[in-house]
Amino acid sequence: MLPEQNPYSPGSGRRPPELVGRTNELEAFDTLRARVTNGLGDRGVVLTGLRGVGKTVLLNEMHRMADDFEWLTVRIEARRDEAGARTVRRALARELVVSARKLTRTRLSGRMRDALGTISSFNAKVGATGIELGVTVSEGRADSGDVEVDLLELVEDVAVALGERRRAFGVFVDEMQDLDPETMGALIAAQHAANQRDWPFYIIAAGLPNLPRVLTETRSYAERLFNYRPIGKLTRDEAGQAIREPAEKLGAEYAPDALDALLDAAGGYPYFIQEYGQAAWNLSPDRLIRYDDAAAAVQFGTEQLDAGFFRSRWERATRSERRMLQAMAADGEGPSSTGAVAARMGIQPSSLGPYRAALINKGLVYSPEHGQIAFTVPGMAGYVDRHHDDLDGSPTGIDDLF
Repeated sequence: MLPEQNPYSPGSGRRPPELVGRTNELEAFDTLRARVTNGLGDRGVVLTGLRGVGKTVLLNEMHRMADDFEWLTVRIEARRDEAGARTVRRALARELVVSARKLTRTRLSGRMRDALGTISSFNAKVGATGIELGVTVSEGRADSGDVEVDLLELVEDVAVALGERRRAFGVFVDEMQDLDPETMGALIAAQHAANQRDWPFYIIAAGLPNLPRVLTETRSYAERLFNYRPIGKLTRDEAGQAIREPAEKLGAEYAPDALDALLDAAGGYPYFIQEYGQAAWNLSPDRLIRYDDAAAAVQFGTEQLDAGFFRSRWERATRSERRMLQAMAADGEGPSSTGAVAARMGIQPSSLGPYRAALINKGLVYSPEHGQIAFTVPGMAGYVDRHHDDLDGSPTGIDDLF
């Protein structure tokens, strides 16, 4: 079939042609929108799950829904590096100014004019952009240089002004576990104040499964501020719908055994569904996708995943860290006991700490519970097994661990 007509779209955060299996999450956000319209408060939303389950797609969809209801929205992606804190705050200020420009095209109340002045003040302090909103900068508001004080003042002025219009201020944060502690603490504190004072301000975040714990460790009351929504793999029926329907809309169909082969390979993970679906479409000579087409697609799709999705993550790890990943792979999808991993590496459990911390910092593993470690990427253990002989690093020996 023609590649230019291929309906499947693997990619980071790209919306699939059929957004299936996420109705509950979208309905929960729609309820939040409706409550704002009725002048009622609610909690923010936190989406958690492994990589490849579609958290970013859901976050983007919620962002679009909020824009449709004329919320003032900002979308940022956290970064875990030395420049992360400054970069994220500048991005927050820049996106806020850009989003606020649409408010300047309407008749402004006194409170909204003051809110725009506070936005300008925050932007000027952070030095994000020279874009002006056509209002006087609010001296003494959101310009102290203390991020917690400034964000609180910013949220108060903007959310209260938007509340007059039954609208909300939404900050959408991807990879929130990577926020620097100071910015994360300031955002949580602002959400806490908003919840207590009925300001229409909401953090909508996505992150790895350890995000709820990171939030609670940053502020103990965070566990009560958000509607936590774990995002997992699709059921087999949902995955079948995600594969079948895009093709059927274009007059193509899958033989039952071909569909089963693709479902088995994808394992319910939305990213893998798109990768294998794209390969099956491109490799099929006509609009009936047969088992042989699907088998070839699984081989080709797996090679594509190995070359990009998996290998890009493997290469972030040092040689010593790769030894730990290989030791974890013995447990399949895991989780693994840190004691067992250390034993396979031939080191004491206490010596595992630096490598564990480094891999968590790089977003390659997370700790589901005390004493456990797991891959953030589904299928990583399979990748290690497939390429065991040619991957740099071995689960045994300690020659280059120190």
